Amino acid sequence: MKGKGIIIISLIAMVMAIAAWFLIGNGGGSAVPKPRGYYRIALADKNYTEYQSDCGLKLEVNSTSKVEVINKNNSKDSCWFNIYYPRHKARLHCTYFPIHGNFEKLIGEAYEFAVSHEMKASAMKRTLVEDPERNMFGIIYDIEGEAASQLQFFLTDSTKHFFRGSLYFFNSPNPDSIAPVLDYVRQDVLHITETLKWQ
Repeated sequence: MKGKGIIIISLIAMVMAIAAWFLIGNGGGSAVPKPRGYYRIALADKNYTEYQSDCGLKLEVNSTSKVEVINKNNSKDSCWFNIYYPRHKARLHCTYFPIHGNFEKLIGEAYEFAVSHEMKASAMKRTLVEDPERNMFGIIYDIEGEAASQLQFFLTDSTKHFFRGSLYFFNSPNPDSIAPVLDYVRQDVLHITETLKWQ
């Protein structure tokens, strides 16, 4: 009976020592709350396939995305399609316009669309796209902060063709949580600027 009592007292003492070790915080430090985190987002490897639009342009899109043609009966004045990322609930809204004496208007509208998000943005960075050999010029707008669209761009040859894109996520615009996907899609936009061909 004495042996069982000693074993029980030893087990209780051991449990109390372990509990005290956890409560004190592994060496006497105070407990610190963990910072808020986000789920890890698994991003697929990049493979590109060529997409040829009915409106006079070819570009390479990420094979994990889907091209959605908005209006199959596109007018001669414009052409719309989306590059949809179903896994990330994001759409890159794309519009093509032929230039017919409206170049300044198209540039102004692209700028206005980007600047309209500036009220919620903490900063806006502009990256020039210049490739004279391919007759390709444009600007990529990186819009930081809680704006509805964090990435916009336009590309043009300044005489015949004008192409504009705007990225939207279908969730609340939290810059920290969407940062990996935003960077992923931005790489796709850079790839578009390198592979877009006018027809």
